[in-house]
Amino acid sequence: MSTLKRGVLEPAVVASSRNRAQAQQITVVGAGVIGLTTAVVLQRDGHRVQVIAAERGERTTSAVAAALWHPFLANPPERVNAWSMESLEELTRIANDHPEAGVDLLTAREAADDTRLPWWAQSIPDLAIEPGPHPLGAPYSLRFTAPRIEPSLHLPWLEAQLDSPVRTERVRSLAEVEGDCVVNCTGLGARALTGDGELLAFYGQVAIVEPGEIHTDVALGDERDESALVYVIPRRREIVIGGCFFPSPDDRPLTPDPELTDAMLQRARVAGLRPGRLLGARAGLRPYRSTVRLEREGHVIHNYGHGGSGYTLAWGCAHEVSAMLRDGTASTHGHA
Repeated sequence: MSTLKRGVLEPAVVASSRNRAQAQQITVVGAGVIGLTTAVVLQRDGHRVQVIAAERGERTTSAVAAALWHPFLANPPERVNAWSMESLEELTRIANDHPEAGVDLLTAREAADDTRLPWWAQSIPDLAIEPGPHPLGAPYSLRFTAPRIEPSLHLPWLEAQLDSPVRTERVRSLAEVEGDCVVNCTGLGARALTGDGELLAFYGQVAIVEPGEIHTDVALGDERDESALVYVIPRRREIVIGGCFFPSPDDRPLTPDPELTDAMLQRARVAGLRPGRLLGARAGLRPYRSTVRLEREGHVIHNYGHGGSGYTLAWGCAHEVSAMLRDGTASTHGHA
């Protein structure tokens, strides 16, 4: 078994050479992209890590995500930018070194009405503003290189890096979880575990189609109207078309709404795009908070509330969890 270091696999002997006096028994609760990435980073740092989760892989919200690197629906801006930059670095290295991990670098073109830079501009080094019509109808494009992640490949790949298999178990109380430290990466499940009334669910749905006549190396997005989001994100053998964004009860059925699927496809067609045959649709609930909660509370470190930016923030937040363990800090970044 190997561990992952900065997106590059290194022999386990490197981790074993670390100062074992600093090693702890860590339990990560949650097996979405936040939980698995955090577990990989902590194991890389020499800790003994066990992930426990009510659901794994295909049954997590992370499995439904379109999963293009792009800061969306997450705060506060200064922390999100820092986390996003770290994740961008890691994902770029993974894309270059580990094609089996399901990460590829695409050109992203975001629709813009003017030449103002977005709040997340400082987190992407090659961002450029291009005049001329955007394919989705805007007068300008924000153009940058972004990792796109295929959850069906990436989540199993992350899990395969762990020395101990994920244990399927529903946690009723964080106080009952064993370990020197417990890292709470439970997404929406954190509301029941912590009583956090600020944590909200935002419904998301995507349509999955054959490429048709859509270019497979360029991702398109238009967030100018949150009530009618449009994004077109190529994967290796399919295209993801979205989306939607509205508050939802936690118990909303996650059976995709056919009318929403039709509306997404119609928005793409109106823009002149010609997607191929519909392969299916997926739905999930984004765990939104006014600020990401990344802080220590006793022997628990909370790492949840990433909104629509789980894949964009996962590595940066995992590195901060690691730093908190190493330095013994009780960061309150992002806790309102």
